[in-house]
This record gives sequence, C-alpha cells and structure tokens, in this order.
Amino acid sequence: MAGMSLRVRFRRWLGVGLRRLRRYVNDVETIGPLDPPAHRFYYFGDGAGLMAPQGVLLNEHSISIGEGTLVGPGVSVSAGYSPGQTLPRDPVVDIGCRCVIGRYSDIVGHERIVVGDDVQTGPGVYITDQNHGYEDVDQPIGTQAPHNKPVEIGAGSWIGAHAVILPGTRLGEHTVVAAGAVVRGEFPARVVLAGVPARVVRRWDSALGWTTVREPS
Repeated sequence: MAGMSLRVRFRRWLGVGLRRLRRYVNDVETIGPLDPPAHRFYYFGDGAGLMAPQGVLLNEHSISIGEGTLVGPGVSVSAGYSPGQTLPRDPVVDIGCRCVIGRYSDIVGHERIVVGDDVQTGPGVYITDQNHGYEDVDQPIGTQAPHNKPVEIGAGSWIGAHAVILPGTRLGEHTVVAAGAVVRGEFPARVVLAGVPARVVRRWDSALGWTTVREPS
C-alpha cells in the first residue's frame, strides 16, 4: 500500500464507489409490485420483480407476471408489434408464479404464450408464438403475413441457455430443454429434449427411472 501511487489509489477508490453506485441504481430501478410501472401490467404478483436494466416491455397491459417471479436483467417481454395494438386476448403473455427468466432472454407473444409455475430459463432464451410466412417465393419473407400458434411451457420445466421455443410448442410439466436446442411440436411430461430440431433424448419411466431414448438406426 505504501508504494502505491496516488493515481492507482484513486482508481481503486473510484472503482469501489462506482460499483456500489451501480448496485444501488440497479436495486432502485428494479420494478416491484408497488412501483408505478407494475400498474401497467395485466397482473403483477406479490414478490415479483423485473431486474434492471429492463429490456423492451411492450403492451404491458397484456402481460401477466405471477407471484414471486424474477425476470432477469435485459429481458424483453412483448405482446404484439406496437404500442396500443388490438390483441386477440388479455393477457397474451402469461408467466406463472415463482419463475426465473434468465438474463437477456426474449418472450415475444402475439397469440398466446403460457409459462407455467416454477419454470426457470437460462440466459438468452427465445420464446415466440409467431413465424414469418414464406409461401410466396416472389415476395420478401419479411413482408409476408405471419403465422401464429400458441405456446405452452409446462410447470416445473427448465429451459437451458440460448434455447429457442418456436410457435405451436407444447411442453409437458417437468421438461428439460438442453442448451441451444430449437424446439417445435408437442412433447409429453418428464422428458429431456436436445438438438436442432429438438427430440426426446431421455424420458422418465416410473419403473426404470430416467432412460435414454436411442435414435432409430
């Protein structure tokens, strides 16, 4: 310490102060059920929180956040395309109780996305109920009419980092989705999904426990 230059001591002092300030600001910016922004949501349960910094929050009146759910920093949750849009139902995005949505994930709903109770996701997960149409090969895909199919994630499931949940997906309860998997379709409860496209690689058998599912040779 004695040999440390004034410049180095100042830098260390300033760094400690800035980190403390950042933690304080993030704590203050976190949205809880008593904060004014929470009142814009269709429902915002007791003990729920949207950590700072928040991502895009669009049409909160059609987004429901259950009790005790924690939405990580940088997470975007949107219902529809634009503010004030007429939506098919309220809520469009319904996140259950005691969920954890990993940082920088995106939940983009247009028709209906239901996340059951006690679901947790890793960082960077993408969940959507809409895809672009591509039927007309002479028209740019981005300008073609989209297709919506509801998504449902069963209670108690775990969605690994950077997994993608596509329109029409229905996951049974206690499903594990491996990191980086791309999931479409309906799957039973208590299975492990992995791959692109995702398939069942393990399933629970009441007599045998967890068993590996072999691909057909």
